[in-house]
Amino acid sequence: MFKNVPASSTSPDERAADKAAINVSDKKNENVLVAVSISLLYEGMVVHDDIYDSTGNRLLITGGNVLSQTHIERVKKLNSGNDTIHVTGRTHKNMLAKRPNIDIDSRSEVEESTGYKAAKDSTFELLEEMASKKSIDMNSLHAVSDELSSRLESTPQPVIISLINAMAPVDEYLQRHCVNVGLLNGLIGRWMGLSDVDIDRLVLIGLLHDCGKTMLPPKVLNSPRALTAVEYEVIKKHADYTYDLLHEFPQKIRIASSSHHERVNGSGYSRKLKKNDIMLEARITAISDTYDAIVSRRIYQTPKSPFCALALLEEQSVDLYDCDIVRIFVEQMPKELMDKPVMMSDGKIAVLRGYDPDDINFPTVELGNKIIKSHEGLNIASMFNDD
Repeated sequence: MFKNVPASSTSPDERAADKAAINVSDKKNENVLVAVSISLLYEGMVVHDDIYDSTGNRLLITGGNVLSQTHIERVKKLNSGNDTIHVTGRTHKNMLAKRPNIDIDSRSEVEESTGYKAAKDSTFELLEEMASKKSIDMNSLHAVSDELSSRLESTPQPVIISLINAMAPVDEYLQRHCVNVGLLNGLIGRWMGLSDVDIDRLVLIGLLHDCGKTMLPPKVLNSPRALTAVEYEVIKKHADYTYDLLHEFPQKIRIASSSHHERVNGSGYSRKLKKNDIMLEARITAISDTYDAIVSRRIYQTPKSPFCALALLEEQSVDLYDCDIVRIFVEQMPKELMDKPVMMSDGKIAVLRGYDPDDINFPTVELGNKIIKSHEGLNIASMFNDD
């Protein structure tokens, strides 16, 4: 059944975007010691390399241990009350990737109260039915889409965006991704000043854009490793499968939903369309799809910050994405993130206080009692959803 496959359902060009995204922990030499917050330690953590104290000289835990709460308390005691420890770059990367969900109860409450959970669960049921019946229940789909459009209208934008940026469970990726892209499409349509009818259509297209993945072999779809050339070609077929599954929809919906991997320079798939030959709705969905792929937590990827995603979209907008739509997206999205908590690359929690449009990847944060500009050595790892 479909429920076994959504953990890392993602396309190869999304993976390429992930690799291109800026993440300082990926750049560090794996064997070099780095200072991180002691709060990144968690029960059940596998310690691959030795852990040292705040000075980097005193050994606290040897590699090979699995941390218990007793271990963590001992580390804190031996660290003389300091909140910084030293670990290898490899361990730091693993800590960020494997750290348990943050404040999941709070996130769940917000999802419940806003209707996000209901939309996510209904989308899962739709996708599972598509996988088994190779068809779509039109009434159920429109019910979900209409409800999502209604919630988009009634829910404050910062709340919507906090749900999209949430560090959610890995095994819910595909259904969340479809809901998130629908919501992002609606937000972009609103920021562009489109009509309510156009916005509703964008939400529907976002929900549908990846439905063709239900037709792919789970082994390939759910692979946590690099895909072979043959597997890449198999994954690319999901765009055509999306078009086929939507045979009862108007042609405009079918084409827009199945064209979100087309790129303005003609390098996309499956028809190698260029520039304005790509429908506006598809150009919008391409941006929503890429953004959500970068900020989402998946089986092979720790989530990256919205600012990292915005910087990447901006960098690639000349070749891959519609420059005008990216410009609107990059102008509007940061406004909704201000004064929100974030987790820094050292594991400490800060609050967003400002950003430079010309240096979007490194905003200003309040850390402790200081206002600092983030940088490559201390950047934003992800949002901290503590609503």
